[in-house]
Parts: sequence; C-alpha cells; structure tokens
Amino acid sequence: MFEKKVQNGDRVIELGDSGDYFYVVDSGKLDCYILIGGEEKKVATYDNTGAFGELALMYGTPRAATIVATEECILWALDRTTFRQLVLVTTMKKREMYEKFLNDIPMLQELESYERMNLSDALVTTKYKSGDAIIKQGEEAEAFFIIEKGTCVVKVKDTFSSQHTNEEVEVSQLNSGEYFGDWRCCSRNLEQPPFTRLLTLDCAVLDIKAFERLLGPCLDIMSRNVANYEKQLTDLFGEVSLEDLRR
Repeated sequence: MFEKKVQNGDRVIELGDSGDYFYVVDSGKLDCYILIGGEEKKVATYDNTGAFGELALMYGTPRAATIVATEECILWALDRTTFRQLVLVTTMKKREMYEKFLNDIPMLQELESYERMNLSDALVTTKYKSGDAIIKQGEEAEAFFIIEKGTCVVKVKDTFSSQHTNEEVEVSQLNSGEYFGDWRCCSRNLEQPPFTRLLTLDCAVLDIKAFERLLGPCLDIMSRNVANYEKQLTDLFGEVSLEDLRR
C-alpha cells in the first residue's frame, strides 16, 4: 500500500475506467456519483472513513462510479495484483475452515463438492452471548443458522394448552452441527415457528437469499423436518401444527 494525496476537485476514479487500485480513506471527504437516467448523481459521501474501488478489481469490470474529492484528502492505495492475492488467500482460508465442518453435517451430503464450496463462501460466522435471543417467534425469515460451537435452546410460547400462559416453554436443545431457521426459510409465507434462545454460541449464518440460491438440493430434507417440529409441539401441547403459530 502507498499513500496518495488528492486535492479538492480531484476525480480519484472515473465511471467506466478500468480499475487499477483499491482505496482506503485516511482523512478528508469524497463524494460518490453513479449514472442514473443518463446523468451522474451523488449517492454517497466518504467522510474521513471508508473504502472504495474493490468491485472493478474483484470482477474485472469497468468502474461503476466516479469518486470526487471535496477537500484535501489522504488515501491509501493497493494495486490490483496485491488486492486480488489478498482476497484469494482470505477466501481459501475461509473455505478450508468450513470444509470439514460442512462435510460432517448429514443434510449437506446432498450437495456436490462445488456447491459446498459456494456455501462456505456465503457463510458468515456470528457469535452470540448466553441469553441472546437469536431469532424470535413471529419474526419473518432473514437467515439460516448452522451451529459451529455451543448449545442452543428452542422455546415456544404456550398459546396452545388449556392454561394459555403465553410463557416460553423449552421444546429441545440443539448442539454443534445442528441447524435452525430452515422451516421459516422454506415457508416464508408463514410466521416464525418456535425458536431460539441461548447458551453461548458460534453460528455460521446464511442470509435468506443465499439460502434459496445455494440449498435447493437440501430443501426436501428440511421440509421433512417439519413433521419433527410438529411432533415436539404435540408432545407439549396436544394436537397442534406449525400453522397454528400464525394465530
């Protein structure tokens, strides 16, 4: 990386140009313009922080925006070759970290090796503290979770028994290698069924769009788990289905 000083009015990168450098803002302000309706319009401002220029380097495409300094700035620039090498090394380390973990999850045996590789690229490790409510009954689907380390308690509000206490009742516990959030991702038209609160946890998190794109081959297996969830509810409250949670 090297230091690059720019003056007020300097156009650091130009829409449509080829990308040579990735920039990190050390100090100063810059405006970001993109083409909207045939005109360049300001869509963002970098104010003494931020970074830009990575998309053209990652994907070999022309610059998608123009960045203009609005005062004297100090930037740090990283050339294309070094940037791509760093991204590649980071990606490979992440893939290696998840490879064995994903291979040990029975559900994911339905995926081809290249599909597991794409899945590992999309996963993000998120840490939760004891007592955190990871997802809540009634929430819409946002993500699918695979437990890397720790234990998670699944709870549902008692709105089905004769007492109707509305208190949370423990349904089950989940451990490393198990997953949750699958039912609501498979059935986004329904509200969140019982889930999840708990005991210090590291989770590999997959957002809903990546879930739908990458886990298609596993959806039949996940759908079969609906019967297991309903059985757990029936054991606790008598005859009840997951659709009852909408009421």
